Amino acid sequence: MRYYLDTNILIFILQNEQDNIHYRVKALLDDYANSFFISSIVVSELLFLFRTKKVKLGTQYKSENDILTQIKKLDIKTVIFSQENLNTYCSLHFEEEHKDLLDHLIISQAISDKISLISSDNKFPFYEQQKLKFVFNKR
Repeated sequence: MRYYLDTNILIFILQNEQDNIHYRVKALLDDYANSFFISSIVVSELLFLFRTKKVKLGTQYKSENDILTQIKKLDIKTVIFSQENLNTYCSLHFEEEHKDLLDHLIISQAISDKISLISSDNKFPFYEQQKLKFVFNKR
């Protein structure tokens, strides 16, 4: 199967924080039959968090290029946000208490690309009624 990883999951992987990844999600990540993707939005968010020091990834990551290199080594493919994804975003109904632009873009991409999204965000299940295929990482 194919899966998009949300920013929080990618951070857990890069920080090697296995305790923050539920055993069911670990099983998906360890299954070689699965393919993993990240949105270009996720990459942008991660690099911004790293630059602003809101996320510390460890001493092995001295630059944004180190992060991008590690993502490639992990065989996680980056998918560019497309016009079709933007069209889905335009029709997405937001949960009233969920006002995160980047989350909305990531959700829209997963819906329009018909790829399941793995996240620890407890607001994402709301979007399942809009055809989001969601895997919750219970921490």
